[in-house]
Amino acid sequence: MRKQATRRRFSREFKLEATRQVVVEKRTQKAVAEELGLNPAVLGRWVKQLAADPEQAFPGNGKLKARDGELESLRRENARLKGELSFLKKVSGYFARSQR
Repeated sequence: MRKQATRRRFSREFKLEATRQVVVEKRTQKAVAEELGLNPAVLGRWVKQLAADPEQAFPGNGKLKARDGELESLRRENARLKGELSFLKKVSGYFARSQR
C-alpha cells in the first residue's frame, strides 16, 4: 500500500513572494519553482491567478472572494424563494379546488 502524501498549504505571503520573483524580478518559473521546491505548473497557476485579480488573489483556506461570497448568498436566497413560490402555488391550488 502506498502512503498518501499530505497536501502542502502555502500562505498568501509565500505565494505573493514567489509570484513577485517571476513577475517583477523576471526570473523563470522553473528556476523559482526549483528554488522553492514547487512544481512549475503550480507556480504558473499562481501567476495567472495574480494577473487575473491582483486585489483578491489567494483568499485563503475556505474563504471566498468577496464577489463569490455575494454570488453564493444570492444563489441561496434564490433557491429559498423558489421553494416559497412552489409552496404558495400548491396552497393556492388546494384552496381553489376546495372552493368549487
